Amino acid sequence: MVDVKGRWALITGASRGVGYQTALFMAKQGCNLILHSRSLEHTEKVQEEVSALGVETICVAAELANHEEVVAMLDEIESKEIPVDIVFNNAAVQIAYRKDYWKTPLDDFEMSFRINFISITTICYRLIPKMIERGFGRVINTTSGIKNEPEQAAYAASKAALDKFTKDLASKLEGTNVMINITDPNWCRTDLGGPNAPNSVEDAVPGVVVGAFVDDQKSGRFFHAKKFYGLSLEEAVEKAEAIEANPYII
Repeated sequence: MVDVKGRWALITGASRGVGYQTALFMAKQGCNLILHSRSLEHTEKVQEEVSALGVETICVAAELANHEEVVAMLDEIESKEIPVDIVFNNAAVQIAYRKDYWKTPLDDFEMSFRINFISITTICYRLIPKMIERGFGRVINTTSGIKNEPEQAAYAASKAALDKFTKDLASKLEGTNVMINITDPNWCRTDLGGPNAPNSVEDAVPGVVVGAFVDDQKSGRFFHAKKFYGLSLEEAVEKAEAIEANPYII
């Protein structure tokens, strides 16, 4: 199991929901954190909490729908000469539930793909080559289990694109000690999931973070949080490494 103490992790959407839970969990393991949100004000609370746990933190801001802001955020991180060892691409947007899905506007797709897909590819293309150079890296991309709901076509399609991107990229990382995998936090009570979701956001860990700790050099796995409910981190890692890695099939 990977020891993340002293390593640096970038968490997008760190100010609330699954990103917030991820930040707290990783800080408790001694991992230093780069906390992203749309505004620096949004990460003040979580930065205070994780700093109290004795880890180093910096906060960065970017509207993920704006490619220039994403690039500027990555430039800022790079300028600080921080080696980003772990990336949790957690932030996402669920535009609307279109009951008349035949009239789903183009804007739904454009915004969904900008935030849920293009921003993530930009982050991966910038940071993964540097991970390969250093000989270590873990990337965890967040997907969704939504299916058979054209009412949410734009959101679901952007996540499907992310799944394909992740699986294809995974096929190129064997032997690098850089691993890229997918997680699904399940339907949680968050700002995105809404108050009627059946699962507590706290239950998403350790499932959403286990990809940072697996250490068998296998990428392209799908870690569904519900399969890890109630497990310790050690138990979760053992279970995760028993899941078949197949980067070529979605």
